[in-house]
Amino acid sequence: MAYDDNKSNDFFPSIPGYGSGEGEDDFDNDDSTWENKPRILLMGLRRSGKSSIQNVVFHKMPPNETLFLESTNKIIKDDISNMSFIQFQIWDLPGQINYFEGVFDPKMLFKNCGAVIFVIDAQDEYQEALTKLIQIVKSTAQADTGHSIKFEVFIHKVDGLADEHKIDIQRDIHQQANEYLNELQLDHIQFSFYLTSIYDHSIFEAFSQVVQKLIPQLSTLEHLINILISNSGIEKAFLFDVVSKIYVATDSSPVNMEIYELCCDMIDVVIDLSSIYGLKGAIGKRATRTHTIRNLLP
Repeated sequence: MAYDDNKSNDFFPSIPGYGSGEGEDDFDNDDSTWENKPRILLMGLRRSGKSSIQNVVFHKMPPNETLFLESTNKIIKDDISNMSFIQFQIWDLPGQINYFEGVFDPKMLFKNCGAVIFVIDAQDEYQEALTKLIQIVKSTAQADTGHSIKFEVFIHKVDGLADEHKIDIQRDIHQQANEYLNELQLDHIQFSFYLTSIYDHSIFEAFSQVVQKLIPQLSTLEHLINILISNSGIEKAFLFDVVSKIYVATDSSPVNMEIYELCCDMIDVVIDLSSIYGLKGAIGKRATRTHTIRNLLP
């Protein structure tokens, strides 16, 4: 796997930025490329569903198979790049580890971090999860990383809940989280809340919203898509990362989930057909690597 030597921090690699075809050995020989890529941290309590989200969205694991995933017991970073339109890292952090005491360096942890996705199990008591979320916010403020970090809250595993109950949980979590921020005089920090499940397209929609916030070219992309819409008569347009089904941009009209789900299903059909009739590995093969973190110590 090869990477662009410019080591850009943008989600969009410079051209040519999708690999030089020199083989996967380049990956292991250039740790600095890893360090300069934008970073999204997956955090939350143990068994909240972080690893399941990562495997379903970025590794095409069937949701039912996530039941057999073992609990994460070490920090894992996953490279989302090459053969994919977007380039960044996903770090899956075990929920049972306290990253703000002892040997861990918060500045190193949040270096190049564009967003923290905090996963809360909606089917469990969430008071402890809220306490940990606020601890993370306080630590990022004290770490003084020199850049703003987006805080995204996935209220997860809502597939088994009634619609009214989902809204009540979201409202309660939203209210308590903002109260904590006000008490700590951190009210300049804004949370975004999403109701998610790996058993429908809500998790892909939520990840799409997170990624879009970290793309500096988003307004330009939206403008170009609006021009396409106005000149073609297309009802709705998405700019998709095919492998993950994340849409990195869309036109200015509201997103209709039925249309989005239809587009996702069509992408699956195209990938399935390409695997049968197309060039081997042309679509659906994405270069990803998983590494244990070795450099969080001060």
